[in-house]
Amino acid sequence: MSDKKNGKKDGYKVISDNRQARFLYEILETYEAGIQLTGTEVKSIRAGRVNLQDGYALIRGGEVWLINVHISPYQASGQYFNHEPRRSRKLLLHREEIRKLIGKVEQQGLTLVPLKMYFKRGWVKVSIALGRGKKLHDKRETLKRRQDQRDMQRALKRY
Repeated sequence: MSDKKNGKKDGYKVISDNRQARFLYEILETYEAGIQLTGTEVKSIRAGRVNLQDGYALIRGGEVWLINVHISPYQASGQYFNHEPRRSRKLLLHREEIRKLIGKVEQQGLTLVPLKMYFKRGWVKVSIALGRGKKLHDKRETLKRRQDQRDMQRALKRY
């Protein structure tokens, strides 16, 4: 069941996408994680008021935390019941996945970056990736390759 009009693809509804991450980082592995949220955060996410742009994940005390992701306060709620927009949120991963991430982040100097936030069967999920920062020449190469792909597609379309 694929419903392209609503942004749903086989049970997924993408809420926010961090397109900048694929430009700034070389993505090595991706993981799907649940996220611990409050009620007003879920309501705000359903309204699509999320920004993953400056977000990253850290491992502290054997737990993975999503940091600097902005979820706007819920408009229909009072100030007292609302949440802090940029608070740290705990990511829910299996212990084995966390152990793998600890090894790779500490020994290889990789970064955990959120790629997208989406709904899957009613639950909010975050796709996080292990990434290595690209150098300036790598970014230029990516842009050049993307431009070449566009040119080839245009040429094929003409003929």
